Amino acid sequence: MELILWRHAEAEDADGKADVDRELTKKGRRQAERMAQWLRPRLGSDWRILVSPATRTLQTVEPLARDFARSDAVGLEATPRSILREAGWPDGKGGVVVVGHQPTLGEVVAQLLKGEEGDVSIRKGAIWWFATRERDDNKETILKAVLNPDLLED
Repeated sequence: MELILWRHAEAEDADGKADVDRELTKKGRRQAERMAQWLRPRLGSDWRILVSPATRTLQTVEPLARDFARSDAVGLEATPRSILREAGWPDGKGGVVVVGHQPTLGEVVAQLLKGEEGDVSIRKGAIWWFATRERDDNKETILKAVLNPDLLED
């Protein structure tokens, strides 16, 4: 199985808006487009995409131009457990992209890297790409890539 955790791109400050309604900034839209350009040729047609219902995550995934499912299990009230369960990690088939939020995505990363609770800082718009493999009758977690959209060219 493969799992990509994609933090939403840069969003505007709340300024009286509900957290769920915050939109991407101009910079955030550029970040989302850059990452989508990089991801598009790497995702097969069988990848599932799970997106928080928050406006900024929906705007982050939009440039990917792929079908996706909105899921509260990866939304603002998500937990590492709900995200991994919804994705089917580690025993699912194929690949899953989760577009969500900090600090929960960072907590998922800590769980996958260390096997225990913790937190990892994920930059806005960045992805962390994990996979599983069998080795000596044990399932291992592999970190395939970490990519920040500000390192990508337009």
